[in-house]
Amino acid sequence: MFIKKNTVISIEYELFDLQGKLIEKTPDPISYLHGGFHGIFEVVEKALEGKKLGESVSVRMEPEQAFGDFDEKLILIEPREKFPADVKVGMQFQGHKEESGRTALYTVTDIAEDKVIVDGNHPLAGVGLLFKCKVKSIRAATAEEISHGHVHGEGGHHH
Repeated sequence: MFIKKNTVISIEYELFDLQGKLIEKTPDPISYLHGGFHGIFEVVEKALEGKKLGESVSVRMEPEQAFGDFDEKLILIEPREKFPADVKVGMQFQGHKEESGRTALYTVTDIAEDKVIVDGNHPLAGVGLLFKCKVKSIRAATAEEISHGHVHGEGGHHH
């Protein structure tokens, strides 16, 4: 079987920065629904199209193909009273991006006496990446997976 639209793919992967530093490695294979369902980076999905079990791909991704460019406008200085008393650097909060109104995850990066600095950029925003993966399994997606647009686990999926 070959990877094509409406197949469920399981891969093991390693993610590196462009200097060769390992950022992430899967302890177990991950699965996604192939064919434009946004379960994996588009450039990786294109590289996997037509591959078969056991094949590997290596894909270099520019920031805009991965987690986007770093956006200075997503660094905000907020009044301290907007946050819980126990706020700490590294804590994360959901907020809205002003331009799009979409929800974003903001990470506290600094705390002053009366101000908290939060960053809505993904930690890998602005970073070029190298994604290496090996195909561990391929199967036809179920009608339910296709209609829902994502992979379901063993025994189905309940919303």
